Amino acid sequence: MANPRSAAELEKYLKGVDYPASKKDLLSKAKSNGAPQDVIDMINSLSESHFNSPIDVTKSLGKSH
Repeated sequence: MANPRSAAELEKYLKGVDYPASKKDLLSKAKSNGAPQDVIDMINSLSESHFNSPIDVTKSLGKSH
């Protein structure tokens, strides 16, 4: 299961993402929202490459960590 603090941190930097979104879209939005490198690394570690909703991102985070 994902660390809730990590999921909450990730959601903070993904604010404004238009879903469905690719991992590339998530990375772009996180960077534009000022995400630190550890958050960028967290997105890069996600097992999925396409997300239909923030819930998909959280589920993928749970699979990756």
